[in-house]
Amino acid sequence: MSRLLEKYKKKIIPELQKELSINNKMAVPRLEKIVLNMGAGDAIQNIKFLDTAQKELSLITGQWPAVGRAKKSISTFKLRKGHAIGCYVTLRGKRMYEFFDRLVNIVLPRVRDFRGVSPRSFDGGGNYTLGIKDQLVFPEIDYTKVERQRGMNITIVTSAENDKEAYALLAKLGVPFGEA
Repeated sequence: MSRLLEKYKKKIIPELQKELSINNKMAVPRLEKIVLNMGAGDAIQNIKFLDTAQKELSLITGQWPAVGRAKKSISTFKLRKGHAIGCYVTLRGKRMYEFFDRLVNIVLPRVRDFRGVSPRSFDGGGNYTLGIKDQLVFPEIDYTKVERQRGMNITIVTSAENDKEAYALLAKLGVPFGEA
């Protein structure tokens, strides 16, 4: 069992039950999945850019990413329906908790001029989305082999019913929230 999952079960569940006044411990909010999405719009001209994006995302997550394709054609971007334009990974279970632990304790402190993540990035349904501008903050990426800087979106999906519960859960799990 990952150390974050163990901490969640032994320490965080009782704290959240008290804080949110929930009687049943099965009703306490929990992490359901984490989705990482890396756009590679430059893959329209050269498909090798998508291959390198997939390799970098697989190094970060330990899981091979799926390819995201365009849903409709957009002529101004020279984009045709069905073209590969990005890649994404959905993490669940043990990998999800291990990735979240690394994200909070290793990756976010490595971000330049980091003052905490925005508490306004909740979607109203208890999910949190975080944008990272550079993949080099992940220690798994060798900066000598990076062709170009790529950002990614990390969406943390929780079972919380509202943003207040999700904020309480993520704060207890160690997410360093900054000021709004």
